[in-house]
Amino acid sequence: MREHVRDAVAKRIAGDIVMASEHGPAMRKWREAFGATQHDVARVMGVTPSVISDYEKNKRTPGVRFLKRFVNALMTIDEERGWPTVKRLAEAMGLGQTAILDMMDFSTPAGIEDLVAAVKGAPINSRFGRSVIYGYTVIDSYQAITSMRGNEFWRIMGTTTTRALIFTKVRTGRSPMIAVRVAPVKPAAVVLHGPSSVDPLAIMLADAEGIPLILSTAESEEELIVLLRRVFSGVTA
Repeated sequence: MREHVRDAVAKRIAGDIVMASEHGPAMRKWREAFGATQHDVARVMGVTPSVISDYEKNKRTPGVRFLKRFVNALMTIDEERGWPTVKRLAEAMGLGQTAILDMMDFSTPAGIEDLVAAVKGAPINSRFGRSVIYGYTVIDSYQAITSMRGNEFWRIMGTTTTRALIFTKVRTGRSPMIAVRVAPVKPAAVVLHGPSSVDPLAIMLADAEGIPLILSTAESEEELIVLLRRVFSGVTA
């Protein structure tokens, strides 16, 4: 189970509970959706089943920390069973896109210079200014070209368009920048991983759109994702 898919499902569940008119029934609904008993959740959270019962009966009002622990407990229980519920929910939420390798949203802005450092990058154009990002998406360029339809571009933008799109398996950068050029929404920055040099047309398109273009020198996709999560783990939403 990819970490960004798990995180996205967890956030959807937490949001549903927070927005519910009554927290207790919503918590019970999700616990039962995961096929978990009050004892199961209590075991993972390190509390007694009566505590879970009190929250589900609205005898107690959950705070942010308790809700986070509750949702994480559901994730842990599902992981122990091989992720059957999270996989089903991810598919229903449209999160099963194989082209997306990783995704993260931030609660506070990060500077483009932080992104450059995180991806072992080098600026390719001069469109940097004082740009910030509120998240990133790592995309397998080959999978995106062969499997994604045009109307699925919104999916890679996550919860904010003020984000960096990081394309891997890139040869020259032309195809990703053409895709960005014709897309209905534009990212705050584009990172290319793979090419030894960038196509002049890609640079021209980035300049035309006013988008910072960065070349990543990370040795592999795996290293790229690890570096990104290490740098931005403190600003996650």
